[in-house]
Amino acid sequence: MMVFMTHQHLTILTGASRGMGLAMAEQLLQPGHTLLCISRHANPSLAARAQAQGATLIQWTEDLAQGAAVSRQLEAWLLEQDTAGFASATLINNAGVIPRIAPLSQSDPDDLAQALRVGLEAPMQLSAAFLRATDSWRVTRKVLNISSGLGRRAMASQAAYCAAKAGMDHFTRCLALDEALKPNGAKVCALAPGVIDTDMQVQLRSAEDALFPDRQGFAGLHQGGQLSSPADAARKVLSVLARADFGQHPVADVRD
Repeated sequence: MMVFMTHQHLTILTGASRGMGLAMAEQLLQPGHTLLCISRHANPSLAARAQAQGATLIQWTEDLAQGAAVSRQLEAWLLEQDTAGFASATLINNAGVIPRIAPLSQSDPDDLAQALRVGLEAPMQLSAAFLRATDSWRVTRKVLNISSGLGRRAMASQAAYCAAKAGMDHFTRCLALDEALKPNGAKVCALAPGVIDTDMQVQLRSAEDALFPDRQGFAGLHQGGQLSSPADAARKVLSVLARADFGQHPVADVRD
């Protein structure tokens, strides 16, 4: 289906149905913006907000554990678009999952595969599809990968999540080198958003002490009021994305 728009800012966002992803989606739904959300579930509140704001919203309900299929769908959709209608194009890889919190020796193989497919494979596949399909677009293109401090700091009972985020950081470094060689290369960054009061934090501080030695530390962050709200975290992340020097450092932290 051909979608015609006039000088719209296009953003593709994964994991937009809840948490910081939902907060980013809400903030991105502004006049002159087209937002394509890719999540397992659609969010009806986003449709209402898009209508109220005069923004264009498209929601795909897809499982990013099937990243190859979703990336092919994205590439085909992008190739159908009237590129003259866009002022910019951005991909935000936000989706991620934490498998059951336990030492690697007690982890389920399917859970590990799911975490790595959603948290690392899909961002790579979607980035490749996005960049390939928009290679001839003469607009500013950006890839923002939502990383984590746990991609840069090892933690017991978090092998899959830490590995996915460390892999995301490093493939972003490689991607930055690739794009720097192109005349209209995309700006890319893997950004850690800080500690946020989301379902993931609930999962961490509710884990069994015997399985998760750092549980008390996460509980303390919550008790001490040190967690950002999803809305505040989203504002910080989108502020970094909008900066003129975005991509100057391929791996960054909002707290830097």
